[in-house]
Amino acid sequence: VLSGLEHRGPGRIALNCALPHLQDLFMRHALRSIAAFALVALGSSAAMAQAYPNKPIKAIVPFAAGSATDQIGRAFAAKISETLGQPVIIENKPGVNGMLGADAAAKSAPDGYTILIGTNSTNAALKSLMKKLPYDQDTAFAPVAYMGSVPLIIAVNNDVPAKTLKEFVDLAKAKPGNVTFASASTSQLVSAAVLASMAGIDMTNVPYKSGPAAMTDLIGGQVMMFSADFGVMVPQVKGGKVRGLAVTSTKRSPVVPDLPTVNEALGLKDYELIAYFAAYVPAGTSPEIIAKLNQAFNVAASSKDIQEKFSANGFAVEPGTPESLAQRGKVETAKWAKAIHDAKIEPQ
Repeated sequence: VLSGLEHRGPGRIALNCALPHLQDLFMRHALRSIAAFALVALGSSAAMAQAYPNKPIKAIVPFAAGSATDQIGRAFAAKISETLGQPVIIENKPGVNGMLGADAAAKSAPDGYTILIGTNSTNAALKSLMKKLPYDQDTAFAPVAYMGSVPLIIAVNNDVPAKTLKEFVDLAKAKPGNVTFASASTSQLVSAAVLASMAGIDMTNVPYKSGPAAMTDLIGGQVMMFSADFGVMVPQVKGGKVRGLAVTSTKRSPVVPDLPTVNEALGLKDYELIAYFAAYVPAGTSPEIIAKLNQAFNVAASSKDIQEKFSANGFAVEPGTPESLAQRGKVETAKWAKAIHDAKIEPQ
């Protein structure tokens, strides 16, 4: 428009004289507009966080229905739903030691409406188990809340001629490579591999897509040994369907006080393997939303319902801050990397 007006006779001189002033006015107006837009954007972000949540939330469980992660995730989902006033819907996405579900969560919108019910598999060990992940384990997620931890029980099929863990190790030494063990998660794989490494035995891994499927085959005798968390294993041990040999914690559990620790059973000192559960959201989620979710998860972890429901399964809750979970994640990642390296597990 200005260029066209410059060619209209005498007005051209006046317009050229006024052009610097018009440019200055334009720049000031543009800066004010940018500043106003920024304030509106900030206000909108704060308003969105304040209104959160205003629709159902999806919680991705990266393991099969019936697994310990699924059981714990569903119990927490029901409780945080009460706190937040919106349904929290569980979506199971099992596969590749939790990688498929974690990948789906990592690539979701960072708006607080997708939560990952993560574990030591998805948020500590996978980067050491896989040659390449479809997401960056260290940067793809924002920590929300630590939920709790649980030891594992090492058990054998009732027809295996070993009444103790020492007898099982002796059996494996007598038949190198002929002893089979099931695994459907990182905890299950690494617990058995570290045991084999420390005990000096050679066992053959039989991978499964889910813990319940592995348990079915342990009971049926298709595999000889399986180490799984209390939620999956305790009912079968107490029901006499499999024979428990040891727990993977450094202390005996009051849930199964007759079972020794691996260290006790084999005369070791440093064997310990604990599975843990924690909530994460995609990186970039606002701190205000993370704070709301953290508060809801901590309320759930502190509830009498959750504690009574899972105490019989050896589950120990531990409410905390997102910052404490972030620090724990660094420690656990290093711990699992060492365990995987020491057990000579080759990345897939």
